[in-house]
Amino acid sequence: MKYGEFVRRMPGAGDLHRRRTLLQRIRLDGPLLALLLLLTATGLVVLYSASGQDLETVQRQGRFFLLAYGVMLVVAQIDLQRVARLAPWAYLGGVVLLLAVTFFGTHAKGAQRWLNLGGFQFQPSELMKIAMPMAMAWYLAARDLPPRARHIGVSLLIIAIPTLLIAEQPDLGTAILVASSGAFVLFLAGLSWRYIVAAIVVLLASVWPLWQFGLHDYQRRRVLTLLDPESDKLGAGWNIIQSKTAIGSGGYEGKGWLHGTQSHLDFLPEGHTDFIIAVLAEEWGLRGVLALLLVYTLLLMRGMWIAVRAASGFGRLLAGALVLTFFVYVFVNMGMVSGLLPVVGVPLPLISQGGTALVTLFAGFGLLMAIAAEKRTLMR
Repeated sequence: MKYGEFVRRMPGAGDLHRRRTLLQRIRLDGPLLALLLLLTATGLVVLYSASGQDLETVQRQGRFFLLAYGVMLVVAQIDLQRVARLAPWAYLGGVVLLLAVTFFGTHAKGAQRWLNLGGFQFQPSELMKIAMPMAMAWYLAARDLPPRARHIGVSLLIIAIPTLLIAEQPDLGTAILVASSGAFVLFLAGLSWRYIVAAIVVLLASVWPLWQFGLHDYQRRRVLTLLDPESDKLGAGWNIIQSKTAIGSGGYEGKGWLHGTQSHLDFLPEGHTDFIIAVLAEEWGLRGVLALLLVYTLLLMRGMWIAVRAASGFGRLLAGALVLTFFVYVFVNMGMVSGLLPVVGVPLPLISQGGTALVTLFAGFGLLMAIAAEKRTLMR
């Protein structure tokens, strides 16, 4: 008996094969989907505690998850060549919407980031998190790689336009994520190290001008607070101090689910959104944080595996950029909550409460699924 036939006759092997075939038929990657479901369940459990055991908040987040998974499934069905054709139009549409925000956007919490269309309010900057890497991958995949100087110049222009428009809203966190997603495509395209070193030198030389003329007062205050949070304990430093207190008080084992004091006694602000990792650390301890990081790492590894095995240059560049941008999400959020980075308002992906950002994130995972399905199709 051949090995393949022996495996198929093993108990349960037929059911496993049918499930795998079903996932392939609907263009979903099994390991990636399993990790997303695990993070989704974790997010809802942590959110229940972080929201003060508000079941309505959890149900609303659950509805957003259902919508996000639906978007992922729809995006996964799109042929990757069609995605490439849509990329420049998605980018141009996003830039037009960002310009519309500048002139017709809705003000809220000291910022102008939202558009209101027929009673539906959304942030166009969220769309650029997907449109940017798509446009960059479309542009560079059609050129000789590594990119030449003129292609690098055009790429930097593609990155700069939406980044500046988003930073002007102001929304520094989203601007960083959008710029990173484009820069990652350029890096993965084989950008020469001399250009990378030159870019670092330019950034270092730009620190003082940016500090004096590029940052808003509240942004400068956040940087100063990062360096010395004790200088304004009851003001700008409150978030970082309470967050670090919550993380430290959890120890290794944590205080137990629903038994966190910093969040439940309302010492920790934004515990259900940007600072939700502090809630997890207080209640589940260091081992809970390490378990979450392990799942994130496995998801990143699966994403990079899909990128490496992509059947086209466009797919490799896009998949790699999406995965690295997801890493920036996690790194920036955990860095700001632990006091290593300034607070820039970046939620923890799949754990923090969110709506538009969650749907956009799953649209990116849908693109990863489409890239993985392209490989399977061409291998048949």
